Amino acid sequence: MKAAVLYAPHTPLRIEEFDLPDVGPDQVRVRLVASGVCHSDWHVVKGEWPHIPVPTILGHEGAGVVEEVGAEVRGLQVGDHVVLSWKRNCGTCEMCQRGYPNLCDAPADTRGLPRFPGNGQTMNKMAGLGTFSTETIVPADVAIPIPKEVPLRQAALVGCGVMTGVGAVINTAQVQPGTSVAVFGCGGVGLNCIQAAAMVGAGPIVAVDLRDNKLEMARSFGATHTVNAGREDPVARIQAITGGGAHYAFEAIGLTGEPFLQAIQCTRKRGVTVFVGHAPENTPVQMDARLLMPEKMVIASMYGTARPRVDFPRLIGLYQAGRLKLDELVSRVYPLEQVNEAFDALARGEVARSVLDLT
Repeated sequence: MKAAVLYAPHTPLRIEEFDLPDVGPDQVRVRLVASGVCHSDWHVVKGEWPHIPVPTILGHEGAGVVEEVGAEVRGLQVGDHVVLSWKRNCGTCEMCQRGYPNLCDAPADTRGLPRFPGNGQTMNKMAGLGTFSTETIVPADVAIPIPKEVPLRQAALVGCGVMTGVGAVINTAQVQPGTSVAVFGCGGVGLNCIQAAAMVGAGPIVAVDLRDNKLEMARSFGATHTVNAGREDPVARIQAITGGGAHYAFEAIGLTGEPFLQAIQCTRKRGVTVFVGHAPENTPVQMDARLLMPEKMVIASMYGTARPRVDFPRLIGLYQAGRLKLDELVSRVYPLEQVNEAFDALARGEVARSVLDLT
């Protein structure tokens, strides 16, 4: 197998050859077909998430075909098409039993780590998946089967960006029809917040970004208004558009503290702000404590409050029904060997989502 390895922050990824170990009794081997290039991977490249160990095979948003199943695996067979979930869950802890498996403390599986063919040393995989590779071994419970007619390039995005953005709106905030929504950041996650808000009948839907090309994308995903935060005050503009403040605001950038604060400031009394973007570690959000006194509420969304075995098939079904835009999210496709170029395009804000073709 081939994989893209990050050996140290601020360095290019390198393509390496590995051998895979035998498949465990509760594991499956997946031939990966596509992987999205997510902002979370970029955080690791930039050294902003030191809790992710390096060297590591990056990638956590993948889809492929099951090539081998362990002896104890049920519900999956060779040839099945699957989307991988990057968040394992035990099914028995308090959070799992309350219906929040996205908050389970079960660690990523470290079995099935690929080995260098020369010395047999193992390599880490991001989130236990390492989808910037041609193959991976994962626990069977994180491989969610999907219909074979669904294209895997598009399906891969359900594994993180789509689930995170759509889930933040539908699962976490439970946005109501006719309510106003503001979305800060029109990258892959923000665009999915926007299309989910449109899907549930919210409006107006205000998209905020610094790049006009991203704001144009936002219009095509359902935004009714756009604000370039580099040219005007987004808080004042959102309050004017919504008649006093948004009912819901979503921060989907995750780079600096200012948009997190603006997302709170732009909401009305009893407005709900959802932190969706995963910021660099130690990112402060400083505010006057009285800002929340009009019963404003702030909540974070982890993985769109995902229940992967329930939500992934629902999202795929919405795509098949023509109600969820996945084709439009795939801005560019790169071979694995051009993964660094894909990160460059992400950094320049040129894409909704780049996808690595792993075939």
